[in-house]
Amino acid sequence: MAKVTDAVSALALPVVESAGCSLWDVEYVKEAGAWYLRVYIDKEGGVSIDDCEAVSRPLSDLLDQADPIEGSYTFEVSSAGADRALKKPEHFARFQGAEVEVKLYRPKEGRKEYVGLLRDYQDGAVTLETAGQEAVFTKQEVALVRLYPRF
Repeated sequence: MAKVTDAVSALALPVVESAGCSLWDVEYVKEAGAWYLRVYIDKEGGVSIDDCEAVSRPLSDLLDQADPIEGSYTFEVSSAGADRALKKPEHFARFQGAEVEVKLYRPKEGRKEYVGLLRDYQDGAVTLETAGQEAVFTKQEVALVRLYPRF
């Protein structure tokens, strides 16, 4: 599905930027038998419903014109969220030093979830500082990395 997300990203970027936001991620996934196209946006100070609407309406029209996706799908525009997933090298660079949660495919030292400060990201490997120790997780071990906000 990389081709779909790349095509949608190219269409979305100018629309998102003209709304004063930045494009965080594009997802095209099948859930409970239905396809969803999700565009995640970000903005300094937070994303409002008005920001989502300012992106959604013109982007929906562009998607109808370009028609990069065969078949039906549900289209959503939303904030990347306080607990956003970090997927791209630039995401990891931006949040180096922040508290993150790492979820693993298989337990390591009896655990599948770790919370700590993001210290490094190289070639898919994530380094955390957790409980005063450094923990390194390879790309093959990591299922998900996301910000871990405390309220």
